Amino acid sequence: MALLITDKCTNCDMCEPECPNGAISMGEYVYEINPDLCTECKGHYDQPTCQSVCPINNCIITDPQHIESEEQLLEKFVILQGLA
Repeated sequence: MALLITDKCTNCDMCEPECPNGAISMGEYVYEINPDLCTECKGHYDQPTCQSVCPINNCIITDPQHIESEEQLLEKFVILQGLA
């Protein structure tokens, strides 16, 4: 399950530097998460750091268009880190 930044985003710049996979970047209006790079911090942290630092409740949610199991997220982590 990749995460999604909603239109509640205030562009506070808190999430982008916290992403260990570089999945967050500025979009046309608000920050966006690249689902191909988002592992919900599996392999890095216990919780997604972007959600932890975001000052807006429910601004960063599970992306319903990119549902992945924990195993799939960990597999993506291995590939992204060049461990495979």
